[in-house]
Amino acid sequence: MYGTRQSVAAFVVTMLVYLTGCVSSPVHEPQVQGPQSDNPPVQYPEPTPVLPESLISEPVVTAASPGVGDEIALRAISLVGKPYRYGGADLQGFDCSGMVYFIHLALGIEVPRTAADQQRAAMSVAKSALQPGDLLFFRTTRATRTSHVGVYVGENRFVHAPQTGKLIELRTLDDQYYGPRLVGTGRLYPGS
Repeated sequence: MYGTRQSVAAFVVTMLVYLTGCVSSPVHEPQVQGPQSDNPPVQYPEPTPVLPESLISEPVVTAASPGVGDEIALRAISLVGKPYRYGGADLQGFDCSGMVYFIHLALGIEVPRTAADQQRAAMSVAKSALQPGDLLFFRTTRATRTSHVGVYVGENRFVHAPQTGKLIELRTLDDQYYGPRLVGTGRLYPGS
């Protein structure tokens, strides 16, 4: 169990480094000596994560292209740490279905915008047959419709945009909260 967690963590770190590279440099704050300074401390803006240009402008993927699901999964992993933004579907922030919409659209795959509509449009996939890039649908409210979606990335893990105030994150399917709320799995990319 411990070795599996180490390999999962190593995989995620490797993929994030591979996808984003070293894009930031350390910020050096000026040294203020003693109480003689009347100036307030310098406030630096939070660094903005830089995503690879390929995330935004990639050639259209066709049904014959190998690895579409893997590409969807890698793009989802590259968004880990981006902010949740209700109604968001761009690099400023995402809601759950906006993240799915953005990733697919970047690959030239048009999909519906809401989690419920994405589930209706998806080809059903058995949980035991999940592949990277497949979608996981959850019911997280009292409503009878699907209210949340995530992207399966392999090894029992998924990426999703949880809620206001949180960042896009990686979770496992046996998560105490999301596991029991899984109501469907499916695939939206061509050639499936």
